[in-house]
Amino acid sequence: MGKQNTHLVWDWNGTILDDIEAVIGATNAAFAEIGLESITLDTYRELYCVPVPKFYERLMGRLPSDAEWAVMDETFHRHYTERRTGCGLTEGVEELLSQWRLAGDSQSLLSMYGHEQLVPVVRGYGIESHFLRVDGRTGPSGGSKAVHMERHLTALASAGAISADRTVVIGDAVDDALAAAHVGARAVLYTGGSHSRASLEAVGVPVVDTLAEAVDTARRLTS
Repeated sequence: MGKQNTHLVWDWNGTILDDIEAVIGATNAAFAEIGLESITLDTYRELYCVPVPKFYERLMGRLPSDAEWAVMDETFHRHYTERRTGCGLTEGVEELLSQWRLAGDSQSLLSMYGHEQLVPVVRGYGIESHFLRVDGRTGPSGGSKAVHMERHLTALASAGAISADRTVVIGDAVDDALAAAHVGARAVLYTGGSHSRASLEAVGVPVVDTLAEAVDTARRLTS
């Protein structure tokens, strides 16, 4: 089969989709439902982690109760859906996706956004054709990406010559790097989304400020 090309697994929220302001707005709406004060973008990026209840614990000083989690989770998703319609794609990403595909390399999209919501949203932005697969979260929200990444790469490998050691995950969260490591892939983390640069750098993978840098770094990692 010859030398395998590099495969990219793109994250969606905070990476391809520039939605951090919508996320902050929805997060603060969820906090208001249980009487918590609003937070700033800087605070969010400094403290955000998964599973999401752990993030709430950092802010509340305790884990939310089951009842609080249910209210906050429902409120977040309702407000996020309202705000998402005003979000655009990250600057330059459409050209990057097109160039990668035209170069003969492959790419896919894996998100922790619910699968049934994700697919039509990606299609609506007109970029679905660039990806071999588009997979969103199945099952409850709030967990880690690792299991979903395992399923995603298994499905890709069964459909063609894609292997973990030639795969690079591009995302904006520590969890993206952990999910990549879980399957033996590499990762590049982007500072434009959910985490501060300091928290991303603590993971020990390359950290970049633009998606163009992320793609160039991914190419170098597998050259």
